[in-house]
Amino acid sequence: MRTLLSIVHVVVAILMMIAVLAQQRKQGGFTGVFGGGTQADTGQWQRFTGLTKLTIGLAGVFMLTSLLLAVL
Repeated sequence: MRTLLSIVHVVVAILMMIAVLAQQRKQGGFTGVFGGGTQADTGQWQRFTGLTKLTIGLAGVFMLTSLLLAVL
């Protein structure tokens, strides 16, 4: 179980690195990172690209496998 979880963890880490490096850079600087938009920016999840959604999902799986490996 621990070996399988370790393999999944490494594969997810590699996929997440590829997904992050494949994304295009935005010109917003730090304002986009820290929520520099207005309150009228609702429905932000729909504006994310598929690659951004994939990165968010991979980050969640990475955190989950990290916690499980720490417990084991």
